[in-house]
Amino acid sequence: MKTEKTPSSLDFLTEALRRLPGIGPKSAQRMSYHLMQHDRDGAALLARALSQAVERIQHCALCNTFTENEVCETCLDAQRDVSQLCVVETPADQLMIEQTLTYKGRYFVLMGRLSPLDGVGPKDLHLEKLVTRATDGEVTEIVLATNFTNEGEATAHYISETLKARGLKVSRLARGVPVGGELEYVDAGTIARAMLDRRTT
Repeated sequence: MKTEKTPSSLDFLTEALRRLPGIGPKSAQRMSYHLMQHDRDGAALLARALSQAVERIQHCALCNTFTENEVCETCLDAQRDVSQLCVVETPADQLMIEQTLTYKGRYFVLMGRLSPLDGVGPKDLHLEKLVTRATDGEVTEIVLATNFTNEGEATAHYISETLKARGLKVSRLARGVPVGGELEYVDAGTIARAMLDRRTT
């Protein structure tokens, strides 16, 4: 009876690296060999950093972004405008909007977008938590800053209909952001224009 071969540590490392976006089998293999052959100190540093991040990083109790504390620094900032709540797909999108220096309100990070084909529904995006945050009595405007992809547009539409039914003002980023574009890869000037020219949905 033939038994299955146990993957070696190098194979295991290669498979782990393949989980990174845009990294195929060959690229993962090259990275594995490079780390083991030329940069073992770097490999050890990477391992420690990943271990520490997995252990310490959690979701903010209020806005759902990444933080090492129960509530993130942005939510605790008394200088932020509590009447505005910007809804984004990812922490990377939040960071890009922050870099424009045009928005001073608070955030809610969905950690994804509606995608029925991938099995991602409203419950997977913490939308109940969003509704609770949006109807806390302080928020008067929701700024929908989901990406201009089909899934991002569907997500924005769903959230807009849900929140407008509760009497909230809902606006959407203007089309300064290219259709099909993702905020993480759009320049700050374009995002700034889109934020300033946002429209009511």
